[in-house]
Amino acid sequence: MIIETVKNIDLIVGLLFSLLYFYQLVYFLIPFIKKDKPHKETTLHRFAVLISARNEENVIATLVNSIHHQDYPQELIDVYVIADNCTDKTGEEAEKAGAIVFIRNDMEKVGKGYALDYAMNRIFDERGRDYYDGFFVFDADNILDTNYISAMNRTFSDGHRIITSYRNSTNYGTNWITAGYALWYIRESKFLNHSRMLLGSGCAISGTGFLVHRDVIEKIGGWKFFLLTEDIEFSIANAMAGEKIAYCSDAILYDEQPQTFKQSWTQRLRWARGFLQVFKKYGLRLMGSVFSKKNKSTCYDMCMTILPSIFMTLFIGVINAVAIGIGIYRGEDVMPLLISLCQWVAGAYVMMFLIGLITTLTENKRIHTSAWKKIKYLFTFPIFLFTYAPISIVAIFKNVEWEPTRHHGPTVSSDKIEQTKVRK
Repeated sequence: MIIETVKNIDLIVGLLFSLLYFYQLVYFLIPFIKKDKPHKETTLHRFAVLISARNEENVIATLVNSIHHQDYPQELIDVYVIADNCTDKTGEEAEKAGAIVFIRNDMEKVGKGYALDYAMNRIFDERGRDYYDGFFVFDADNILDTNYISAMNRTFSDGHRIITSYRNSTNYGTNWITAGYALWYIRESKFLNHSRMLLGSGCAISGTGFLVHRDVIEKIGGWKFFLLTEDIEFSIANAMAGEKIAYCSDAILYDEQPQTFKQSWTQRLRWARGFLQVFKKYGLRLMGSVFSKKNKSTCYDMCMTILPSIFMTLFIGVINAVAIGIGIYRGEDVMPLLISLCQWVAGAYVMMFLIGLITTLTENKRIHTSAWKKIKYLFTFPIFLFTYAPISIVAIFKNVEWEPTRHHGPTVSSDKIEQTKVRK
């Protein structure tokens, strides 16, 4: 009896999960059936580039140099590096590369959000609130295509006040961990944010590589997002305020992914804990916005983004494990339940594999690694995503603090990135 009950629960939860996230499968079709709108007349704008960096002496100059090699007028770009609680030569290396350096030492208010808030308010005080039209935000390990700022400026000139970009990776082919990250970000850019943009819905900021109009920052009073996942917090706050985040598919940014499972565990544990923080702070209001705000689709999308769906998976796992234990104790045949559970895991693997396959096929020219590694890491992509399960469990109980991820520099040269870009 208990075996049949659990199988019915599995079916109900599976159908509910499919119903809630079906729209993301539809998103895979949108880039193939809709085209980007043509740009309006382009105006040159003045931008400040903000880079929060903590002990990033190995990579900071590479990013600053890539900004100085943009095909956008350099007199309209100022690069600010916030050397945030650094104990190395990050500030010196940034200054040598031509950046304006702000030294910040505050071990109580730790994290990217506090550094951005400090920089924005200092710039407003020193330069005035009307000096810059917008603020770019990057991480220290990023590298930009030479046309990145020009492409973002075209979308900015269309009237969009917050814009995110295409996130690629410099070290896709290092191992299954870096490939897992990179493929997920490429999929997020192509089949989430691009589809949202094409449908006229709001996009989501993904950590780095975005542009914000000064009016948005002034309205907020700086950068007031200090949770562990300040990017998602920012995206949701703007969705509820009626501000749509746009996406620029021609602006390509490359960043370095963690190379060891220990680094990855630490980073994703922070993300998982941060998502719980965001859900706790905004969850109920966001769900209410789905029914009360004009941008209902954006609010629903953001709701599904922060919904701790891993709990559905854990619920199924716990229920099945308990049922199997009780069944064995009672001497019942638990094989049907074991088969059902294996089928569920296999189905999830196949779904994730197909997501990776479609993304790899459509974005093949933008993935900088060998054909063999592209194929090999398709099979490890679902495994990478499965590892979120234990991370999410630990995040429920463990108090997590912000920690920097150590970067070593790209394994794909900027010259190779540029050559690939030209051939597109």
